[in-house]
Amino acid sequence: MTKTLLITGASSGIGRATAERALAEGWRVGLFARRKAELDEVARQGEALVLPGDVTDAEQVEGAVAAIAEQWGRLDVLFNNAGIFTPAALIDEIPLEDWHRAVSVNLNGMYYAARAAFGQMRRQSPQGGRIINNGSLSAHNPRPGSITYTTTKHAITGLTRTLSLDGRAFDIAAGQIDIGNAETDLVRDLTARMIAEGKEPQPTMNVKDAAKSVLHMAEMPPEANVQFMTVLATKMPYIGRG
Repeated sequence: MTKTLLITGASSGIGRATAERALAEGWRVGLFARRKAELDEVARQGEALVLPGDVTDAEQVEGAVAAIAEQWGRLDVLFNNAGIFTPAALIDEIPLEDWHRAVSVNLNGMYYAARAAFGQMRRQSPQGGRIINNGSLSAHNPRPGSITYTTTKHAITGLTRTLSLDGRAFDIAAGQIDIGNAETDLVRDLTARMIAEGKEPQPTMNVKDAAKSVLHMAEMPPEANVQFMTVLATKMPYIGRG
């Protein structure tokens, strides 16, 4: 049976790479993001449902899940991916607008998507599904000046653990993937800033390898779960005192 997958933040970066790989492997994929033109490009690659919307709007997120259920009858997997990285600074130099924006996207948005998916997975027949949250190495080892991003990503670990516990009764599995330095626009911008500041840029990895890891988690059988996965550029300073 062809499985269905909803990806938030599907228009670029890890979300887009995962969508393209999933479509190539025969998944039905719901593509949720604000930029419709980019979603249309991805949708040409397979059986996809374009769902333009803003992850910070709970009604739009719920509408996307409802549209998938109406189109394909069920939702098997959510890749809860949409996120932003606000400009780096010390806490007392960060505009409160940046803090609220990070919480709105990285925490509220992921909560809304998990909530909508969990509700659908409880109601559908057969019951169950899988929620994969995109965490970050910042949920363990933060970068300097990243307090808005790091705080929200620590919260996602709590979201993942509680979803795993609460989902057991309904055959809903939850896991988290923490990805380090996949080469996306966000990481390329960070690298450019480091070079401009005279710093040594960090090693990166192909974003397709991150997508491959997400699909590995998504394809696990119902009785097995990847609870936490870390995939990162091999030589980045994560282990030890780099």
